Amino acid sequence: MTEAIRTEGIEYVYPNGFQALKGIDISIKEGEFIAVMGQNGSGKTTLVKHFNGLLRPTKGKVYVFGEDSAKHTTAELCRIVGYVFQNPDHQIFNSTLLDEVGFGLRNLGFSESEVLEKVKVALAKVDLKKSLTDNPHFMSMGERHRVAIASILVLEPKVLILDEPTTGLDYKRSLELMELVKRINGEGKTVVLVTHDVNLAAQYAQRVVVLKDGQILADGEAKNILSNTELLAESNLVPPQINFLAKRLRDLNVPENIIKVDEMVEFLQKHVKLTKASK
Repeated sequence: MTEAIRTEGIEYVYPNGFQALKGIDISIKEGEFIAVMGQNGSGKTTLVKHFNGLLRPTKGKVYVFGEDSAKHTTAELCRIVGYVFQNPDHQIFNSTLLDEVGFGLRNLGFSESEVLEKVKVALAKVDLKKSLTDNPHFMSMGERHRVAIASILVLEPKVLILDEPTTGLDYKRSLELMELVKRINGEGKTVVLVTHDVNLAAQYAQRVVVLKDGQILADGEAKNILSNTELLAESNLVPPQINFLAKRLRDLNVPENIIKVDEMVEFLQKHVKLTKASK
């Protein structure tokens, strides 16, 4: 499998002297859906901003699809690794949907007809049915999140980074947005999700990386990381709610690494069928 992102011993020190990253080694394969987790100040956002050159390491190397990122401008890297900010209002600055989503394309020299066509495709991908003349600033928070994602997808990056994308959304809107992200991942794009929400990470991520004090505390399959109570406690996280139930039902031979509701339902349905069949 192709390696999308690789870091080798990266360290990062902010201008005020604070060392946010302390020797991070990570490899992300093309097509993965990975969640980066940890408490505030653990280095999550600092780390992922290195993937497309928004930040440059004080020490160490970052490789993007095998290329040393130091040899490429941030603009070049952003076409490959798109970054969606936590607050869409920090990303949206144009007064029409067309101008906002088409901004990057125009900067790259695309014709107006190409911009129009690509913007329509990007908006369709995020299920946003709005007039191209609508002002994105007046849209709902959920719609603004979709605008922000569309403005990145329109550039057709291979990797999509989402920094706390469900901030400001209720549970229903959060799930709708994450289903959209899941679909994007299913189309072959690598997804890096920065989140503190263990339930969302459990439901959607294949792999979880937990950071603590600028270092990797854990990296592995989501169900193994997110069911490890002691490990998560080191980073002030708790397992998904359904995992608490799984551990309470261990006497029924329920696997203690269940982290999804549908997994629990499937197991219990099979268990009930087997119990009835044995009577």
